Amino acid sequence: VLVDTEVVARAPKRQLVGGIGDALATWFEARTVRESCSTTVVGGLPSRTGTALAKLCCEILLADGPAACAAVEAKATTPALERVVEANNLLSGLGFESGGLAVAHAVHNGISEIEGSHCHIHGEKVAFGLLTQLVLEGKPQSEIDEIYRYQQAVGLPICLAQVGVDANSDEQLNHIAERSVIPGESSHNEPFPVSTAAVSAALRAADQWGRRLL
Repeated sequence: VLVDTEVVARAPKRQLVGGIGDALATWFEARTVRESCSTTVVGGLPSRTGTALAKLCCEILLADGPAACAAVEAKATTPALERVVEANNLLSGLGFESGGLAVAHAVHNGISEIEGSHCHIHGEKVAFGLLTQLVLEGKPQSEIDEIYRYQQAVGLPICLAQVGVDANSDEQLNHIAERSVIPGESSHNEPFPVSTAAVSAALRAADQWGRRLL
């Protein structure tokens, strides 16, 4: 895949940010798949190389994401933008294929069935899925806070309303949760059983956490 970063720099910032949202989840999902000894999307166990690339992807995004977004706002090609484009495309692609998926993408699939979400792009929905995954997994508050604040800084969703979901609708939340745990879904790559009730509770908690920052 060839990517002309001058074209990226002149494109709407939302497209870059959406790529960041999808790519940011790569490491956290690969980490989960490694911990649970689950399989990747191609059916094998995660490779050490793929997991390492997924982690590098995350490190680059956390370090350079805000500066890359500023570069696109200025329609400038900068080293930070170059690194983020590499992470969004090469590192995330290799990392997810060789590292695997987990709850973040499963929640994306559930959110995508809500009509109000149809105007939101893939990476935006994955980004909220990542927050839901971190809450569901009970990760340290410091890690969760870091990702919330990062997503807020670059313009990614941190609450359900920002992906077109009504947080007060039990019907919508239950539908997302049910879709997230169908047989064969990547939510079952977690190192513990994942139920509809658990995902529904995590969705609500992730939304509440994000709304406190708005």
